Amino acid sequence: MTERSRASFVKFIRGISVRQVRFACGLVLYAYLVSHFLNHALGNISLDALAVGVHYHILFWQFLPVAILFYTAALVHSGLGIWALYERREFRWKAMEPLQLVLGLSIPALIVAHVVGVRLGHTLFGQTKLYPQVLHGYLVVWPHRMGMTLLVLIISWIHGSIGLYFWLRMKSFFKRAAPFLLATAVLVPTLAMLGLYQAGRTIIAESASAEWRAANLSQTIVGTPAQQATLEKFTDYFLIFYLGLIAFVLLARGARALHERRGGMISLSYGNGRTIRVPKGLSVLEASLRHQVPHASVCGGRARCSTCRIRVIGDHSSLPAPSNRETFVLNRVGAGSDPAIRLACQLRPETDLSFFQIFTPHTAPTSASGPSHIGEERYLVSMFVDMRGSTRLAENRLPFDTVFVVNRFLGAVSQAVIECGGQPNQFLGDGQLALFGLAASRQVACRQALKATAMIGANIEELNRFLKHDLREPIRFGIGVHSGEVIVGDIGYRDHMVFTALGDAVNVAARLQDMTKSLSCEAVVSEDVLVTAGLAADALPRQQVEIRGRNEPMTVRVVASAKTLSELIETPTKAAAELA
Repeated sequence: MTERSRASFVKFIRGISVRQVRFACGLVLYAYLVSHFLNHALGNISLDALAVGVHYHILFWQFLPVAILFYTAALVHSGLGIWALYERREFRWKAMEPLQLVLGLSIPALIVAHVVGVRLGHTLFGQTKLYPQVLHGYLVVWPHRMGMTLLVLIISWIHGSIGLYFWLRMKSFFKRAAPFLLATAVLVPTLAMLGLYQAGRTIIAESASAEWRAANLSQTIVGTPAQQATLEKFTDYFLIFYLGLIAFVLLARGARALHERRGGMISLSYGNGRTIRVPKGLSVLEASLRHQVPHASVCGGRARCSTCRIRVIGDHSSLPAPSNRETFVLNRVGAGSDPAIRLACQLRPETDLSFFQIFTPHTAPTSASGPSHIGEERYLVSMFVDMRGSTRLAENRLPFDTVFVVNRFLGAVSQAVIECGGQPNQFLGDGQLALFGLAASRQVACRQALKATAMIGANIEELNRFLKHDLREPIRFGIGVHSGEVIVGDIGYRDHMVFTALGDAVNVAARLQDMTKSLSCEAVVSEDVLVTAGLAADALPRQQVEIRGRNEPMTVRVVASAKTLSELIETPTKAAAELA
């Protein structure tokens, strides 16, 4: 392993948080749940369909590597859920997050009898309890267990769906996919429970036959009374252990709260005259939530974003060192080198602290086409366009004439961006930031940005012909194009809010635009954009460039004349044609 790959691996590991591990394990369990529910739904067809479905269900989930993954995910997810009960002091969403935690912690206690009876019974005594045996037991022998089974189906589904919602709500496609996801979330458990009901009715009717009971309820299949008594003891022991563990964690929370109060209180000053007193041990975000102080936090304190960032005022040498996850997030946004910038959700001060919030909480939307709150995660293509030689232009012309020329330049750029489906976003003197992909797929957004680049070249060429008698030299320009995940929303203060994008992809696009000067070209496009667009870029010079703030070089394509991209756009690769 090379030093660079080793550094990349270490950086990846440092970026993994406990919540991400818990979520990954939850995805494995949710996949099992979906598989099991779809199997239950086959009961609406027939018992034979159920038997065929459970055969393939067991074949997959009991395959040794999959089984190891599944049981490891179950143990880790449950353990981290108990840890979350102890660790979490305040909740960003006052109803949904506590509900998800309570539902998740109740699942092991509700499901243990079923797991012990089916899986442990098979492992210890070779029992083969499938749908006929389980449904007969839950409907005839222990009728109360059927209600508990339906209850745990609903609880586990709601718990998993809430977790998926917290993850998907930050994705760009969520608003479009939400109605279909909601329909799926309602239909799957409904069909599963109806399938169990239909299969149960059939089994009750067939169990009246002595022949059916002899074939399905023999002691070699369902076990002896002694074996059943042993399994029930295992169930009781687990419940005692699990409920005792929950009680211990709750006692530990109480002891911690008492210790924190005895350990002293600290003052948190928000830089706007607001000061609160909180016990030591709370994170800054938890303190804000406890005292109902508005604090931006898109991810809810999961260290998946940086919108809760604060800037510490004064001495910050006594602050606890940032965790690996906090360091990873701050480095991603280019703030890792400034010790005064911290994540409020991760910082747990031990002494009085003064700070101000970098992002304004509870901002109102200012763009109909943008998101309705700060910090929506989106895949966008960012384009920076800058006019060259504007300083010399201003030296030799009257101010109003200079403004006229700059406005004509920005008008030519904006016309190309809008016609190609993009959105002019910010005007920075004689430059512009444009965004593509607010209402388009990744491939379409990349193609739109490249088409706009070509059109900008054509528009500026036409503008130069129009102004050739008024300009000593033609207007020149530089364009940088890059794509990636960014945070978009309303940034600013009070009535001065601006819809914009923040993130590594935007910064890289600005760096690429600067490189057009040293590379003596009109545009520099990251290879990621060309690949995503499905274009054959072999005709463009390929180059590895160092990007300030990045550890590894980036592959880009150098475009000497922007308008020549129009020919490239008309010749998509075979893969792009298939996608189209």
